[in-house]
Amino acid sequence: MDCRYCHATVEDSAYAAIPTTTMCMNCHASIRSDSDKLADLRHSFETGQPVRWVKIHDEPDFVFFNHAAHVNHGVGCVTCHGRIDQMEQVHQHEPLSMAWCLKCHRNPTPNLRPLDRITDMEWSADQASDQPADLLQRLHEQYEIPSSQFMTNCTVCHR
Repeated sequence: MDCRYCHATVEDSAYAAIPTTTMCMNCHASIRSDSDKLADLRHSFETGQPVRWVKIHDEPDFVFFNHAAHVNHGVGCVTCHGRIDQMEQVHQHEPLSMAWCLKCHRNPTPNLRPLDRITDMEWSADQASDQPADLLQRLHEQYEIPSSQFMTNCTVCHR
């Protein structure tokens, strides 16, 4: 399932929208509709009260993270969120620490992918090309990713 179905704003906004109960019920009215794990969702749908989502991937208030900037420059969802499609319960897969983010900002190329593969959890440059390094370098140039000097400036993430 494409991540953008539920998180529809990731390409246009700093934030990945949390789906409404109605959006969830578009699928869950017929998929696992009797599951105990969906009791809160059913209750929300019946009462009109919003679901109290628990934020899993949460950065401190002093960190600015822009989903659209990452997604529109070829950083796939799996890079930060892990294989959500294989998680029984969603958990934070990567540390999302400053050191972890800076490692990518210094060398984003290995984490890039074609835009039509942003939500493809299984995509890899090794499987997509017999010259994966060349493919990744072309993507880096195509997306016009700024220099690591810019990408590691404090104000990129701290505003």
